[in-house]
Amino acid sequence: MSYRRSNKNGWALFLLILAGIVLGGFLGSLAKNVEWLRWLNYGLEFGMENPVKLNLEVLVIVLQLNFKITITSIIGIIAGIFVYRKL
Repeated sequence: MSYRRSNKNGWALFLLILAGIVLGGFLGSLAKNVEWLRWLNYGLEFGMENPVKLNLEVLVIVLQLNFKITITSIIGIIAGIFVYRKL
């Protein structure tokens, strides 16, 4: 049995997962206004409450990361992986 490296690109997987997260988040925000689809927007939000600020007098850098994982985001990730495997 010989080892064969896949021709698939890791960046393609990353971009498809990212697209799935964005599309899932968008669909989740649309679903929160529909009574029977409201459960799709259920999720958890975590991250930094207060941003980190670096003042260099000439340049000010502010860093804050927040993540919101919802059911539709997870479905989007699964869909992105599924599309990648079909490529």
